[in-house]
Amino acid sequence: MKISALLSHGPAGGELVDAELDDPRPDEVIVRIEAVGVCHTDLLTRRKLGTQPAVLGHEGCGTVEHLGPAAGGLSLGDRVVLSFASCGGCAQCRAGLPGYCAWAAALNGSGRRLDGSPTLRVGDQPVFGAFFGQSSFATAALAHARSCIPVGDLPPEVAAPLGCGFLTGAGAVLNVLRPRHGDRLLVVGAGGVGAVAALTALSEGVEVVVAEPVAPRRALLAQYGATTVAALDEPIPAVTHALDTTGQPESIARALALLQPRGVLALVGLGAAQASLDVRKLMLRGLQVRGCVEGDADPSHLIPELVRRFRSGHLPLDRLVTTYALADFDRAVADQRAGRTLKPVLLPGT
Repeated sequence: MKISALLSHGPAGGELVDAELDDPRPDEVIVRIEAVGVCHTDLLTRRKLGTQPAVLGHEGCGTVEHLGPAAGGLSLGDRVVLSFASCGGCAQCRAGLPGYCAWAAALNGSGRRLDGSPTLRVGDQPVFGAFFGQSSFATAALAHARSCIPVGDLPPEVAAPLGCGFLTGAGAVLNVLRPRHGDRLLVVGAGGVGAVAALTALSEGVEVVVAEPVAPRRALLAQYGATTVAALDEPIPAVTHALDTTGQPESIARALALLQPRGVLALVGLGAAQASLDVRKLMLRGLQVRGCVEGDADPSHLIPELVRRFRSGHLPLDRLVTTYALADFDRAVADQRAGRTLKPVLLPGT
């Protein structure tokens, strides 16, 4: 199938090119992409791949255009969110924790199918594709049916980030931290992941403190009841739970210091590989530090729940999104870094 795709060749820039998408296998589908979120992981991967040609994008939303004969549970024309890939058969997948799938690295980051076959070609040459099982910075994407979650008539620009960023933030609160009414949650960093985490906790009746240097982000969350500070060195009351989205060692250490005894810190940010922790303090105060991948979520369960919360008015995801044409990828990234945009979403059809 002929498509248009955003091909990157390094840590900066990209170009729209004609590409060829492989035919779907029996358990695969082709989705016509209507919207795709831009996530920090796309930028990290682009830098990691260096000059290797790649089509990234892993928060796609669109309509099912082709179905393999074994792609059950879907119909042509369904609007679906594309989430990360998982095998469905390992112990973690069977336990409802596909983010920890035994084959996660190969399925989501190898650039090919599990059997090594490519899904994308530019000219006669295979390129890095199948990113998070999709590569949705394109007008169409090939994905496993298991990764496609129907969302009805939800606007595609709102639905797309549910595939990863919004899923991670909400899941970290609902599945990992699980604060209750009367608890106080500290969210460090209010980008797409942190903002959704804060809104999710507020909808649960939890007091939320957000540490975020960008003023428009603070202002938005303050409208919904969050207490906001620009930096972690400002006065912040002790908290029962904390979520770090930055991956910065100094932020992690400060969040731990603010936890009450038996408090819990969840880490979702990819940053420094190492950080110093006061093990004695962790033990004597009964603190917990939890890593969290994809919100510990099963997308087939959590995405419909987040759609329900949005429709009921309890989770205003649309307030977080700004749309751009696919060709305006670099401007979208620049706006996000400058704080002009919280969650950029690309529209390949424009």
